[in-house]
Amino acid sequence: MGSEVKEEQAIDVLIMAAGLGTRMRSGLAKVLHRLSGRPLINHVCSTAAVLGPEKIYVVIGHQGDDVKTAVLSEMDADAVEFALQKEQLGTGDAVNSARSFLEGRGSTVLILSGDVPLIRHETLSEMISQHHDSGAACTVLTVRLDNPTGYGRVIRSDDGNFDRIVEQKDANESELAVNEINSGIYCFDTKKLFAALANVKNNNAQGEYYLTDVPAMFREAGDTVGLYVHDDRAEIEGINDRVQLAEMERMLRERTIDRLMRESGVTFIDPQNTYISERAKFGRDTVVYSNVTVEGTSEIGSGCVIRPGTRISNAKIGDGVEILDNCLIVDSEVGNACKVGPMAHLRGHAVMTEGSKVGNFVELKKTVLGKGSKASHLTYLGDATIGEKTNIGAGTITCNYDGKNKHQTEIGNNVRIGSDTMLVAPVKVGDGASTGAGSVVTKDIEPGDLVVGVPARTRK
Repeated sequence: MGSEVKEEQAIDVLIMAAGLGTRMRSGLAKVLHRLSGRPLINHVCSTAAVLGPEKIYVVIGHQGDDVKTAVLSEMDADAVEFALQKEQLGTGDAVNSARSFLEGRGSTVLILSGDVPLIRHETLSEMISQHHDSGAACTVLTVRLDNPTGYGRVIRSDDGNFDRIVEQKDANESELAVNEINSGIYCFDTKKLFAALANVKNNNAQGEYYLTDVPAMFREAGDTVGLYVHDDRAEIEGINDRVQLAEMERMLRERTIDRLMRESGVTFIDPQNTYISERAKFGRDTVVYSNVTVEGTSEIGSGCVIRPGTRISNAKIGDGVEILDNCLIVDSEVGNACKVGPMAHLRGHAVMTEGSKVGNFVELKKTVLGKGSKASHLTYLGDATIGEKTNIGAGTITCNYDGKNKHQTEIGNNVRIGSDTMLVAPVKVGDGASTGAGSVVTKDIEPGDLVVGVPARTRK
């Protein structure tokens, strides 16, 4: 990612993601736990990427290979580097793990935590601007809290400027009374940061190397340490246990639905009981009923109606689509003016083209349903291509699997498939052909023919 800022103000981003997170009570590294369907680390990386950094550096440790895999599932390999923290010796040690990548760079390094997923790029951009405008060696993002318990306190001097950061376990009574806390988000002059880290000691209650000691070193050396005071606690909240993870899920869902209602003109009948991915896109005048789940990068068009109990995952829905109750649509595409359900299942990159319809207990798997075609009841269509204005009768099955391989069924335009027809693939049904109810089709049907029986035979 090339930066658009001046060279002397180039941005690097370092994200700390090496911890296990023992309070999660899990065998999974903390940053791999999912929020809105994505690993926590991916939320932070995607926010950082919006800033246009020279590169993003991720400090890994516990389950480092899995963290790499998660990050690279959404980012280009040339946009990110990984630094290994061999032992968990504190935040200073974590940053020091990236020394070989960053030492000597004439940049500003933005330091983030992989378990703080709701920080917004707008907030970070404003902080970076303040940092550059002030000429500070370091800027610390702080928040004032009614209850600061658990956070490091930001202690100011008598003139209101930065003096030091004191961790909760090292704070005395007067320091614990301070309500301005350190968010763990910083901007540093990169060269000065790594020079100071070489002098950080571990003489504290935890026996760790604190990154928070570095700003005080700068102050003592006469450098400016800035404080960027933010007013949204939710943005800087870290996730330490599953209770906080659930609360963060709720906050992100509310933020997403609120944005869609205000900015995109979407109606949510019951916002508190609707589950929408932050990456999902909606067109205006779409109505979403209760207990609907929209996951991943799904795109929903304008003027749609999505009834209760439906789940849509990484799917694309056109304009004017009606999706009835309790449907499942995964990795598939529904064209304009289609009707789906109730209780229909689309998967395996199924495609419904404009004006087509699938009804109750119909499953499409890796199938294209042509314009204006219908499969209204109790049908399985797998590995099939179906033309325009074709009607598929109730109980039809494409028998696509022979025990070893999947085979294709091709059905033309204006075809009438009778109820309870078995189409034994590979097989082709020509334009305008028909099958009688209960037919078992094992051979291709010529255009315009009618076949009936078991096995199906042409009836003139």
